[in-house]
Amino acid sequence: MSIFYAIFNTIMDAGATVMLPIIITIIGLIFGVKLAKAFRSGLTIGIGFAGINLVINMMKSNLGPAAQAMVDNFGIKLDVLDVGWGAIAAVTWSSPIIALLIFAILITNIVMLAIKATDTLDVDIWNYHHMAIVGIMVYYVTKSIPLGILATVIMAVITFKLSDWTAPLVEDYFGIPGVSLPTMSALSSVIIAAPLNWLLDRIPGMKKANLSVKNAQKYLGFFGEPMILGLLLGCIIGALARYDVSQILSLGVSMAAVMILIPKMTSLFMEGLMPISEAAKNFTQKKFKGRKFLIGLDAAVVVGNPDVITTSLIVIPLTILMAAILPGNRMLPFADLAVVTFRVALVVAITRGNLLKNIIMGLVCTSAILYAGTITAPVLTELATSVGLDIAADGSFISSFAATSLTVSFLVYESFIHHPMISVPILIIVIAFVWVFMSKFNKKREEILAAKEMELEK
Repeated sequence: MSIFYAIFNTIMDAGATVMLPIIITIIGLIFGVKLAKAFRSGLTIGIGFAGINLVINMMKSNLGPAAQAMVDNFGIKLDVLDVGWGAIAAVTWSSPIIALLIFAILITNIVMLAIKATDTLDVDIWNYHHMAIVGIMVYYVTKSIPLGILATVIMAVITFKLSDWTAPLVEDYFGIPGVSLPTMSALSSVIIAAPLNWLLDRIPGMKKANLSVKNAQKYLGFFGEPMILGLLLGCIIGALARYDVSQILSLGVSMAAVMILIPKMTSLFMEGLMPISEAAKNFTQKKFKGRKFLIGLDAAVVVGNPDVITTSLIVIPLTILMAAILPGNRMLPFADLAVVTFRVALVVAITRGNLLKNIIMGLVCTSAILYAGTITAPVLTELATSVGLDIAADGSFISSFAATSLTVSFLVYESFIHHPMISVPILIIVIAFVWVFMSKFNKKREEILAAKEMELEK
C-alpha cells in the first residue's frame, strides 16, 4: 500500500501536465483504444494543457503586478489579503486528512457513475482540492472527521451534478463535446449567474442589448479583433497601474498574446481528446446501451475564449474598485485577480457572450466572493498556520478567490459549522429539490432537441 501511495504522491507532485497524460492514456485503454494511440492522445492533451498553463502564467505574471499597482494607486487598505488559490491548495494538500478526502471523492464519483447519478468521469484529480478544502475547514472547526468527510462528499455530489448540467454549455458555446468541467472555481458562479440571467432577461431592453466581442468585431472592424481588444484592454490596465509607456505597451502586447495563444492551445486539447471521445462513445453504446460519459477536465480548457478574456479584463479593475466601496468587505483582491477568467467562464456561456450581462453578473459573483472571503478569513488563517504556512502579516488575515470564498463552498461550509443537525438536512433537501427540478428540465430539453432533429431529417 505504501508503494502505491508513494507512486500516487510522485505523480501528484509532478502536476497536472504529467498526471493528465497518464490518466487519459489509461482511460483510452479502458475504452479500447490501442496503447500507442491512447498515449499519443494523452500526451497531446498534456502538451495542450502545458501550453494553456504557460499562457495563463504569463498572464498572471504580467497582470498580477499591474493589479497590485492599481490597488496601491486606488489607496485601498483592507486587512484580509487574497493570497491566491495556489497558497490555499498548498494548505489543502498539507492537511492530515487529505488522503481520506481524496479517497472519498473518488468513491463518490465511482458510485454516482455506477448508479447513473452522474455522467461525469472526473479525471481532474488535481482540482479535487476545491472539494477537499471544505471538508478540511469543517474538520478544523468541528474536530469531527466524519463531518469533514461528509462535507467533502456533499461538495463532490454538487460538483459532479453541476458538471453534468453545464456540459451542454461547454459543447454548445465553447465547442468542446463530450467534456464537463468539474472545477468548482468555475462552477460556483453558476448558482448566481443562472437565476440572475433569468432576471436580467426580464428587464426591458436588456435581452436585446446583445453587446458582445463578435459584435465588436463586426462594428469596430480592425479594433474589434481579439488581439487588438487584448492590446487595448492591457494598455488601459497598465495606465490605471500608472506604468510608464514601455510597461504599458508590454502589458498590452502580453494580453494580445493571451487572446491569440490560448485558443491555439485549446485546439491541441481537442486534437488529443477526439480519439478518446469517439472511443468512449462507441464503448458506451456497446456496453451501456447508448449511455454517454463526460470526461471531466480542468476549466482551463475554456478560459481562452475571447469573450471570457475580454469580460475578465473589464471585471478585474471594477472588482478592485468594488472592494473599496462595498460595506462590510475587508478582503483585498490581489493574487487571484489574474484567474478571474475561471470565475466568469460559465457566466459568459450562460449569457452566450452578452458582454453587458457578463460584466453585471461577473461583478455580482466577485462581490459574493469578497463577502464570503471576509467571513471565512479568520478560520482559513488559523488553518494555514496550523499546517505550517504562516503567511499572514501581523494583525491581518488571508483569503483567496477560491476555497470557501466560492459561493457553493461557502454555503456547504456554513451549513456544517452552524447547527449541523438542522442545517445539513436542510442543505440535502435543497440539493434533492434542485436535482429533481433539473432532471425534469433536462428531460424536456432533450425531448425538444430530439423533436427538432426529427424535423430536420424530414
